[in-house]
Amino acid sequence: MNKRLITGFLWAVALVVTLNVQAQTDSAKQMPTYKVAIFAPLYLDSVFSGTTFKYKQALPKFIVPAAEFVQGAEIALDSMRMGNENIEAYIYDSRAYTKTIPSLISSKALDGVDLIIGAVKDADYKQLADFALAKNVPFISATYPNDGGVTGNPFTVIINSTLKAHCEAIYSYLLQNHGTDLIFLCRKKGTQEDKIAAYFKALNEQDGKALLNIQTINADSLVISDIFKNKLDSNRHSVILGGSLDEAFATGLTSACFNLQKKYPMTLIGMPNWDGFAAFQKKDEFQDFPVYFTTPYFNIKADNYSKLLTSAYLKKFKIKPSDMAFKGFEITYMFTKLLTRYPNDFMAHINDKTDKVFCDYNFRPVMLKKTNTTPDYFENKHLYFIKLLNGSTVRAFQDGPGSSSSKK
Repeated sequence: MNKRLITGFLWAVALVVTLNVQAQTDSAKQMPTYKVAIFAPLYLDSVFSGTTFKYKQALPKFIVPAAEFVQGAEIALDSMRMGNENIEAYIYDSRAYTKTIPSLISSKALDGVDLIIGAVKDADYKQLADFALAKNVPFISATYPNDGGVTGNPFTVIINSTLKAHCEAIYSYLLQNHGTDLIFLCRKKGTQEDKIAAYFKALNEQDGKALLNIQTINADSLVISDIFKNKLDSNRHSVILGGSLDEAFATGLTSACFNLQKKYPMTLIGMPNWDGFAAFQKKDEFQDFPVYFTTPYFNIKADNYSKLLTSAYLKKFKIKPSDMAFKGFEITYMFTKLLTRYPNDFMAHINDKTDKVFCDYNFRPVMLKKTNTTPDYFENKHLYFIKLLNGSTVRAFQDGPGSSSSKK
């Protein structure tokens, strides 16, 4: 974007923060009104000095995802056709210097809110989740792939599935499709790697006996080819699980598999962040060698909602919307419409498909302890299996991991 559009983009966001966005005209004030609060880390106090934008050349990278999420949400609100109800939407900067989340709560500024949507993490996430529980208000965690330590909170909904949920989906797929194949969990040293290994171990030994023969390989990516040569069988199919979120390890493991795949038939399954790694964006890095991963978000952007957002975004900002803008649009549209349909029992209808936008979702109650009677939170358990191939991503299995028709 040029300088004029950069400033206009951020200034538009700044206006939204203080603007009461209504889906109906003032003549509809007698209709039921539902209040929606949308939080994102915009850092407006950091990038503006009064009305002057501090950055002359480009948007600082640390605010871009939140700004795009908010713009997608705004376009969703502008595009809604409401019935006999009114929507008041308020967008808050979760990183504001003065109007912080704790101050908004203590000043009762959020009292009366019917729905909270947050593209937030860490302390902001926990504060909003706790407030939602205290007020019996749904809190939709839009982007954070973590439970944030929340427990006993049946009003928290996690859209961006946790790492544990990804491991569950991968294991379900293995159980149904690769039960007789060689399976190797490859990892390096690290806390996250320990968690991934523990998730697969718990899933595989639920009754005290391993259902699948999953062998763990602890190795540095530089020597993993040599280790594989002693493990793989040219007469049997092997499944390699990349049990690390580390980019260097993922690239090294994929390189090792690529070099061996002609002699040893194999399937490589990575972690949900692998699609963002540089090597997988290059068309000729691992030519014709597919790498699979799971994700809760998949959109080919050919539907009417995608076309609506793209058109509106191009008209406003002269650029195409990013995935964060699509997520802001989808989550705001879908859950705001759900609120108007079921204002008194929103959580009981969380899986209603009437207002589906882009993705399929399956929200399930999560009980962190078997003795729990109240959900600790609700989490999206629908994950797409995606194939990374020659720098592009495509949907691998039409019915998702673990389905009866997802065999290779």
